Amino acid sequence: MPLKKILNAEQISSIISRLAFQLIEEHNDFSNTVILAIQPRGVLLAKRILEILIEQSYKVDLGVLDITFFRDDFRRNEKSLKANKTNINFSIENKTVVLVDDVLFTGRSIRAALDALQSYGRPISVQLLNLIDRRFSRELPIQPDYCGIQVDSRLNQKVVVKWMEDDDEDSVYLERNYNE
Repeated sequence: MPLKKILNAEQISSIISRLAFQLIEEHNDFSNTVILAIQPRGVLLAKRILEILIEQSYKVDLGVLDITFFRDDFRRNEKSLKANKTNINFSIENKTVVLVDDVLFTGRSIRAALDALQSYGRPISVQLLNLIDRRFSRELPIQPDYCGIQVDSRLNQKVVVKWMEDDDEDSVYLERNYNE
């Protein structure tokens, strides 16, 4: 299916800056806040946000969380899922955890992340930050606390986020239907 570009590199950069400053406004000194990026695609977004926070002289713990074995389709998936590493070298006990992922679609990945978090402690609260919110496709009652943009798309369409580190460009595309 043909792709329609909905965000370019400059727009993504602007959105990431806005998200970082929203975190600063909400969490002030980050002494009781940690950021957990969901593997694999949330990591790239979280690292970009962390760069801005560091530039603004904030110290924030960043960890990465693999949810592969917590997914509800883990045993049913015909294609093999590739597990990634979890790296959380700090306590999340009684902290505010900001989960970061690139696209919020059905909410099932976030549910898996919440299940995975239980293995690492009991946070005081969990917040969700997404670059893209596909708001009309939710299967679970999960909403982002911090959202880059909302994309209205059909269920048979796909949002494709490309990162310079992996794809040689920063952009977001929407797969278009042939009948558009």
